[in-house]
Amino acid sequence: MSERERLIVILGPTAAGKTELSIELAKALGTEIISGDSMLVYQGFDIGSAKPSMGERQGIVHHLVDILPASAHFDVTEFKQRAEALIHEIHGRGRIPILAGGTGLYVQALLEGYEFNETSGNHAYRKRLEQIAEEQGGEALYAMLTERDPQAAETIHPRNLRRVIRALEVAELGKESISREKFSVKSGELRYDAWVIGLQRNRQALYERINQRVQRMFAQGLMDEVWGLLDSGVTREMQAMQGIGYKETAACLAGEMTGTEAIELIRKHTRHFAKRQLTWYRRMPYIHWYDLDHLQGERLLRRVWEDVGEHFHL
Repeated sequence: MSERERLIVILGPTAAGKTELSIELAKALGTEIISGDSMLVYQGFDIGSAKPSMGERQGIVHHLVDILPASAHFDVTEFKQRAEALIHEIHGRGRIPILAGGTGLYVQALLEGYEFNETSGNHAYRKRLEQIAEEQGGEALYAMLTERDPQAAETIHPRNLRRVIRALEVAELGKESISREKFSVKSGELRYDAWVIGLQRNRQALYERINQRVQRMFAQGLMDEVWGLLDSGVTREMQAMQGIGYKETAACLAGEMTGTEAIELIRKHTRHFAKRQLTWYRRMPYIHWYDLDHLQGERLLRRVWEDVGEHFHL
């Protein structure tokens, strides 16, 4: 890429306010949004993922939303490939795309030009791992990965069997880590000419927003949504059903906890997730932080608009 393509990124912990800002900024710029959220790709997973409704999107095109059935796996490799193609396509139409989402690994891999491991697959070794999973369960493979490559294990969900097997394959046969950061970025230059926006709130305010969001999800019918998914053939073992809000609600429907317990557990897990997101973002020194305790609504949009305009000479 001789001249870097332009990109606006909006990051922040869950419930920080990324969706609202991304839509308002997209309207002001006349552009499109690419989702960087690993849960929004799944069809039918709407309430628990806080997926913006068609009304909330206000006519703005949203990419990488509702593109996969619940049975599909989605990982950083596929996200990077799809997002790169979309950025190129939107840029070719003379627009600056907006990438909005909170999955830190996905966005970092895209911005910094993550080069994925070159270790080729080994059919016999993979079959051996699949046999172990069948006989002893996926937990046994994840335990193997945690011992062999704990750094990779941190970035992969224990029930994402395909990724666990690939990580073990890379570690064993390639003597390398699937999580090792082999970036093409040099001298601190990102792969894209990007203005990266980070939204932050004080912890108490963020936690209150999280609590309110979870309460709102149940009021909007999260129980019915999860019941409908399970009734349609979605299983609790599928990657999509491992998302926060879905696994707890499914456990509640199975009689493993009460509705009140499920709500409190979702709130707790979401708070912990927000903390992990903020920890990940600290690895990304190019984020420009905006304090939403002091900047909100029109003031926030105006400040972001000024900064974006100055950066891209609009």
